[in-house]
Amino acid sequence: MHAMYVTRDRLERREKIAGVTALPSVSYSITVRLEVPAGGSTVSKLTTAVEQAGGLVTALDVTASGHERLRIDVTCAAADTAHAGRLVEVMRAVPGVEIARVSDRTFLMHLGGKISMEAKHPIRNRDDLSMIYTPGVARVCLAIAENPEDARRLTIKRNSVAVVTDGSAVLGLGNIGPKAALPVMEGKAALFKRFAGIDAWPLCLDTQDTEAIIAVVKAIAPGFAGINLEDISAPRCFEIEAKLREELDIPVFHDDQHGTAIVVLAALYNALRVVGKDISGVRVVMSGAGAAGTAILKLLIAAGVKDAIVADIAGVIHLDRDGLSPELRWIAENTNAAKYSGDLKGALAGADVFIGVSAPNILTGEDIATMNASSIVFALANPDPEIDPAAAGEHAAVVATGRSDFPNQINNVLVFPGVFRGLLDAHSTKVSIEMELAAAKALAGVVTDDELNASYIVPSVFHPEVHTMVAHAVRDAAGGKAPVGEHFPDDHPTL
Repeated sequence: MHAMYVTRDRLERREKIAGVTALPSVSYSITVRLEVPAGGSTVSKLTTAVEQAGGLVTALDVTASGHERLRIDVTCAAADTAHAGRLVEVMRAVPGVEIARVSDRTFLMHLGGKISMEAKHPIRNRDDLSMIYTPGVARVCLAIAENPEDARRLTIKRNSVAVVTDGSAVLGLGNIGPKAALPVMEGKAALFKRFAGIDAWPLCLDTQDTEAIIAVVKAIAPGFAGINLEDISAPRCFEIEAKLREELDIPVFHDDQHGTAIVVLAALYNALRVVGKDISGVRVVMSGAGAAGTAILKLLIAAGVKDAIVADIAGVIHLDRDGLSPELRWIAENTNAAKYSGDLKGALAGADVFIGVSAPNILTGEDIATMNASSIVFALANPDPEIDPAAAGEHAAVVATGRSDFPNQINNVLVFPGVFRGLLDAHSTKVSIEMELAAAKALAGVVTDDELNASYIVPSVFHPEVHTMVAHAVRDAAGGKAPVGEHFPDDHPTL
């Protein structure tokens, strides 16, 4: 684990010399189409210039060749948009280089959207048209009108999820509105399909009125088997989810709350295995009391945590603090039995676990040093965590972040596809705390005893068993009907 941080430190030193403050990332990957003289050392000078400027060349592709000139596509990773522009300029400055075009690979991937609808059956002739659409479709409509439950059997409803947002709390970007939120919702839909075979549809609502959102979701619910609420700000997200769960007959899951909570609990199960501690005996300190923090706390308590303290921007939450909202009052009533009223740093002294879902750079290595031996630190603020992971790693036994460039990434994509696959296969009408606990245990169980170590407490999202095991666990906890991967084998029409 420490060796990985040493390597990162060396890279950071190189980039600080080059005037870059962050590591190159594929998120800022560009492809530059250029021409260079054939032969000579221009290509090596080109790559050296990029690396000296803090970039990382990931591919060199010759796309055309002549006796005097070569056309090359140079793909490189930058630290941010401004850094990408500087890399282009250092390439342009190499003698003999002529730049033709610069492409931002991330924007190219989003060009025209990332998802599409396709028909399951070919429409080759009038017979196909008559069965798929009118007049044959009328018989199916009448069958559903007579028995509404047949909608799940005879339409896409049985395998469809609505990804609903109002754009009020998108990633770490804040309230950017429904149009700007659409790329995230498209991405979510693509992940549903990739990892669980679920047809998900992004619905970005042009309202942030709580009652209006509830009314819209209720109105569109008949066409879906589940609702995934996404990037809706607290505290409205609590009311929206609670009301929809009460009034709909399909499961409603706010991923920012419950997806995060499930992955955190799974990671904590395995981190505790690494350090040899029991969940019922550890002292947990949390930073952040919004949607994710509250859901994490509730699931940790359900899993057996008995000693927890939560801090927000105003300090540690306790019953004697003035101005507690209903959500904060619940936290005060279920944590901090000693009524500690100091700050987050003071609360950390003697703690076993720190979980942050709050703000960047609020702790130092010295703060982590006050925790108990074999401590666990989950610094999950994104893109910049509550504490530098390298500094935390000097004192903590296990460190996790929300970032992909450190070990132990806490990422919701580990659970939400499998959770919904299990819910849909079970024909479930709700999401329960028992299902969430089952999902967390299943995810933790993907990491075997032979694989488990301080740098590997959660599996890769591409691990072949992750989503299947989570789906099985949720389906079983829901009293499932259909085997995962064999959706509705008996749901064929009878003649």
